[in-house]
Amino acid sequence: MLEKIALGADHAGYPLKVQIAEYLKKKGHEVIDLGTNSEAAVDYPDYALAVGEAVTSGKADVGVIICGSGVGACVAANKVRGVRAGLCHDTFSAHQGREDDDTNVLCMGARVIGSNLAFEVLDSFLNARFTGLERHQRRLNKVLDIESKYSSKT
Repeated sequence: MLEKIALGADHAGYPLKVQIAEYLKKKGHEVIDLGTNSEAAVDYPDYALAVGEAVTSGKADVGVIICGSGVGACVAANKVRGVRAGLCHDTFSAHQGREDDDTNVLCMGARVIGSNLAFEVLDSFLNARFTGLERHQRRLNKVLDIESKYSSKT
């Protein structure tokens, strides 16, 4: 299934982001490139926020964020209400996260994963869908309740 994919990276993730954008376009996906556009030092939260907002606003179906380790981008993305970002460097976690946890943003670390494995992880994520099984929906509802409780505080 072809999707609209919001794609963002910091300076450490920029080279892999370029490869991923090309890969996704060749597969027919629409890529919304939210930067960065060079290896000049930038801050990953800015790109995690841009991708998260694109996903939660409906401008994109899913998002992909790349930073050095993937950890910072994942932490930042999960602060955006409605984002369920998963840090994945293997195909099992990528599809399982989407099938069981309804993840909508994939985070990867460019200093952790090579491009060929990144493409496999990306395909695994994109080819999966939330199953909606009762146990998964029950758990997702609990996550959403936590998000609602703590994101409503000022």
